[in-house]
Amino acid sequence: MENKTFSVDQIPKDLLRQGIPGSYDVTVEHDPDDLWEESRMIVNIGPTHPAMHGALRLVAKLNGEVIEKSYAEFGYTHRAKEKLGENRTYHQFIVYTDRLNYCSALTNNMTYAMAVERLMGVELPMRAQWIRMMCCEISRVIDHLICVGISAVDLGAFTFFLYGFHQREEAYTLIEKLCGARLTTSYCRIGGLMHDAPEGWEKEAKAWAKKTLKVIEEMDQLLTSNKIWCKRTVGVGVFNKEQCLEFSYSGPNARAAGIDVDLRRDQPSMFYRDVQFDVPIAQNGDCYDRYLVRMEEIRQSLNIVIQCAEKIKKGPIWSEDKRTRIPDKEVVYNTMEGMIHHFKFFMEGFRVPAGEAYTTFEASNGELGFFISSKGGSRSHRMRIRGPSVWHYQGLVPMVEGKLLGDMVAALGSINVIAGELDR
Repeated sequence: MENKTFSVDQIPKDLLRQGIPGSYDVTVEHDPDDLWEESRMIVNIGPTHPAMHGALRLVAKLNGEVIEKSYAEFGYTHRAKEKLGENRTYHQFIVYTDRLNYCSALTNNMTYAMAVERLMGVELPMRAQWIRMMCCEISRVIDHLICVGISAVDLGAFTFFLYGFHQREEAYTLIEKLCGARLTTSYCRIGGLMHDAPEGWEKEAKAWAKKTLKVIEEMDQLLTSNKIWCKRTVGVGVFNKEQCLEFSYSGPNARAAGIDVDLRRDQPSMFYRDVQFDVPIAQNGDCYDRYLVRMEEIRQSLNIVIQCAEKIKKGPIWSEDKRTRIPDKEVVYNTMEGMIHHFKFFMEGFRVPAGEAYTTFEASNGELGFFISSKGGSRSHRMRIRGPSVWHYQGLVPMVEGKLLGDMVAALGSINVIAGELDR
């Protein structure tokens, strides 16, 4: 039988039913580009996917498992923090700073308090500054343990997370002894601290730091040279130095790409000039280098805690500036003046002179800044917050395009985006 060529639409149905092999050559008339395009798939990852570390959404165009094109969205937990800062007194806003990066609430408290204190010209006593330093470094350790631990869980290394989980719980116990809270602390006050550290707290913090240093060495042996971990992180999620500068990266993510900037060293506040620490720098800007930088920063922060515990001395924790000093309870309960002062402080707030201040600090994930514009009065005229997660999340799209879908999970975990700080 002579072979004939038909398009799909032209083949007689009775011949198709007969199924005579080799009788007819069938050609499918499709544009090759259209056929290739039909193999793509659009996938929504988030905003409730467990790998997205919060209410984040990534829309990816997949060719098999390769992300050809994507865009990232946030805003699902937007809470108008900056506008609330303009409608609450300076003292009332402290509790809102806890909920920015809820892994580093103490750092948020302190950075905000420093901005208001700069506007007012308030000087803190030495003991208050040493305690603030210890709180910030304990927060940094907690934050980094969460980041490297959860990143490992995302890639299947669950045991590694449990080591850090135990040390974090002990750190939260130290924080609880300071202020009665573990996660959202509200410990700082403008001009001082909520309470002085209890007797022997510095020794406990020092003992915890030394113990945690040993645990970090065990964690290092468990994961750093692990073949599976290296294959999942080395060369994955690369964001080079030029890209980091273009996207305003800061903190460990920038230092992993070779940007040698640390505000604790370059713009020191409190007593960072008086302690010894190194700033770890890597070059490749991939998930593995971001992991290594954070692991080394944990060691450096623990050493800072030990040095602070050895240098701290007894003394007052409040500035004597009467504008910000909350009256002691004994004065409130026994004098009319104290009662009036207490009532006006919490109901009306204290007055801050007109002016502007921008205060930055090297938070766990990078540069955290508070800009306050005051026209006088007990509330800020304008407030803006510079959270590092906003910039880091915008770099996720160029970081993952052309890479595997599974590598996106590793990349997102390594840049440690905190949804509360991202959306504000």
